[in-house]
Amino acid sequence: NSVKNENNLWHNQNSGTLFTCSRCKYDRWMKRPVAVDTGGGEEPADKRKKDAKPKPRLYSENYVLFGFTSTSADPPQPQCFFCGEILANNSMKPAHLHVGKTEEFYKRKLSEFKSRQNVMMKATSVSNKALEASYAVSLLVAKSKKPHSIVEELVLPAAAAMAEIMIDKKAADTLKKIPLSNNTVSRRIDDMSVNIIEQVVKKIKKAGEFALQLDEMTDLIGDAQLLAFVRYKDVSDINEHILFCKKLPGKTTGEQMFQIIDIFFKEHDLQWKTCGHICTDGAAAMTGSVKGLFGHVKKVNPDIKWLHCIIHREALASKRMSPDLSDVMDDAVKVINFIQSRPLNHRLFETLCDESGTEHGQLLLHTDVRWLSRGKTLLRLYELRSEVSVFLTQHQHPLALVFEDAEWVGRLAYLADIFTKLNELNLSLQGKESHILKMYDKIKGFTKKLKLWENKCDDGDVRNKMTL
Repeated sequence: NSVKNENNLWHNQNSGTLFTCSRCKYDRWMKRPVAVDTGGGEEPADKRKKDAKPKPRLYSENYVLFGFTSTSADPPQPQCFFCGEILANNSMKPAHLHVGKTEEFYKRKLSEFKSRQNVMMKATSVSNKALEASYAVSLLVAKSKKPHSIVEELVLPAAAAMAEIMIDKKAADTLKKIPLSNNTVSRRIDDMSVNIIEQVVKKIKKAGEFALQLDEMTDLIGDAQLLAFVRYKDVSDINEHILFCKKLPGKTTGEQMFQIIDIFFKEHDLQWKTCGHICTDGAAAMTGSVKGLFGHVKKVNPDIKWLHCIIHREALASKRMSPDLSDVMDDAVKVINFIQSRPLNHRLFETLCDESGTEHGQLLLHTDVRWLSRGKTLLRLYELRSEVSVFLTQHQHPLALVFEDAEWVGRLAYLADIFTKLNELNLSLQGKESHILKMYDKIKGFTKKLKLWENKCDDGDVRNKMTL
């Protein structure tokens, strides 16, 4: 019942339609049932078949001769290996088709199609791994606080060189495909930071209430930055995380700080009423009741609680010293500046320390801005007091005589000890999961130690002092 048509295709005379793949020019003929009127009022065959539940058709290897392979779906679906189009399962019906091509032609095309699929899958896999590696390296760069260009200039060439030596050149070429340019690393870090903030904001909203810690600081290039940390309840634990670090334009007024925080809250749909507590330092721009940040926040949330940071209060209190101790501190700073601020003196003193075999070869500059500066500076000066005395004597400096004064050296030792203890207290108050109860206990314990040390010093017992 099959004849050749004008296109040299074998066509069934009884019934059927010519099926054409929409993405290529190869024609497939799929047999279709045709309703036959048998008389006697019986239902047409096509209606009875429509009512019956269709059965899934199995793929036959002979369909390769018609230009179709099968997918791995269940039930299988025919797929044209010329254009890749996937058809429905019910399209697989016995076909009577010949397009003037040999069996070897279709088998060769099927092999080429499968090869293309494998190449595409492999390329996709490599691309995904390269993307993951790019994000992983960018995260390490951000954590190490290194410039973004270090990956392209050093890390990637070093990794490729090691891979070529330890494995082979193919592995090195694969590593070179990882996108790690300066701009790419910057974008990766931005993407991760946005994602982290989204996660933190989501947890803040779920917690229902949170607390802020704010601080205004100046970076290395002199720009003012507003740093915000947030603390919130996460399941059964208290979490804290950096919320943002934003540049303060112009003057660092309380109104500008409030606007920056308020804009961030609006962008992330956070409510001021859910902020129950804010902790800042004692700067007027922070604590001002009218123009300060405190005054502006009170307008939007009158019930908010405000706390002054207690970490550095003892550092502020220790600035007020007796005249005798203050004179020793001033003399010590002058000596350090004379040696460290002049390159020639610095080199000569370092040579002197090397010849003496000291553990340290230089003094530390003092700055009032850094809380830990005085303790480290005075302790280093006390440790190198003999070398400093020799150096000052060689240069005929007037302060060379103070190092021969036992009382002056004793006060220097006392200051080095007490500021070292204050440094230890400061460091213990910092860090994660530190709250006011822990801080109160540590400060209360430190005041009791001060009383104990005072009583022992009155009795002439200075064994608890490292240098004194």
